[in-house]
Amino acid sequence: MTHYFKTIWSPVGELTLVADDRGLAAILWEDDRPGRVRLGALIEKADHPVLLETERQLGEYFAGERRTFDVPLSFAGTDFQKRVWAALLAIPFGETRSYGEIALQLGAPGASRAVGAANGRNPISIIAPCHRVVGSNGKLTGFAGGLDAKAFLLALER
Repeated sequence: MTHYFKTIWSPVGELTLVADDRGLAAILWEDDRPGRVRLGALIEKADHPVLLETERQLGEYFAGERRTFDVPLSFAGTDFQKRVWAALLAIPFGETRSYGEIALQLGAPGASRAVGAANGRNPISIIAPCHRVVGSNGKLTGFAGGLDAKAFLLALER
């Protein structure tokens, strides 16, 4: 499948938006770990309609004018990963969940580490709000964009 990209500036640094023919496939961080999200070759297409709409909605989010997103999403991953990512989409704006709470929600109470691994591979950061997942003690834990970005996003939503 062909993937198209556009790079934008944001308050949390440079973001690379990636879409395919079905929808938004990824939001990659400036210093993203290579291979965290496997996409293959990317073709720059700054005028791709999904990328333009994603850029617009992210701008509104960062300006404090948007709480939910409605761009079409194109997740690629295992069935378990997709279940975790769907659970991320259900976390309300301004709230957090622990890895254990998500594991319980999925009917797999012993799978908090697997939830953490799937969360770490979430290809569509910010929109599928993995920044809203914290440790069981409420502390900020790993985040592909870095803990400063995670703290910024959570503060923005307060």
